Amino acid sequence: MEPLFVDRLLQITDLFQRDMARAFEGTGLTTARVHLLWVLQHAGPSTQQSLARLCEVSPRNITGLVDALEKSGHVRRSAHPTDRRAVLVELTPTAVETMTRMQEEHEQLNATLLSAIDPTDRPAVERGLSAVVAHLESLVTAAGATGPEGAR
Repeated sequence: MEPLFVDRLLQITDLFQRDMARAFEGTGLTTARVHLLWVLQHAGPSTQQSLARLCEVSPRNITGLVDALEKSGHVRRSAHPTDRRAVLVELTPTAVETMTRMQEEHEQLNATLLSAIDPTDRPAVERGLSAVVAHLESLVTAAGATGPEGAR
């Protein structure tokens, strides 16, 4: 019996998580820490309040992530140039190198995965994946609005 579509998606999720765990092994980086680095890479120096919003986590969670990344030498805190109460978080040169390498690996993986799909099928796969993402986002949003029972 063929696996359900959702089972294939869960398999892909599991494979990505295992690959990320392997890639981060021994680095002190976790998925949450890398996500924060990724956000900083794209947003530039940011306040912790802004980072909490962008990462969709609590301010307390961001503080813990920034503390850990500062301790490992990936980020540094500095005074905000215009707001005495705020602190900016920015990538260190080491983190910029790490994120540049991750971006290159990300692009290589993208090319490798696309090469598994016949070029004539790629537009249909892209449309299908986009539709699944959009629908799943709407289901998650609706579930959040209706409580723990969700909407389907």
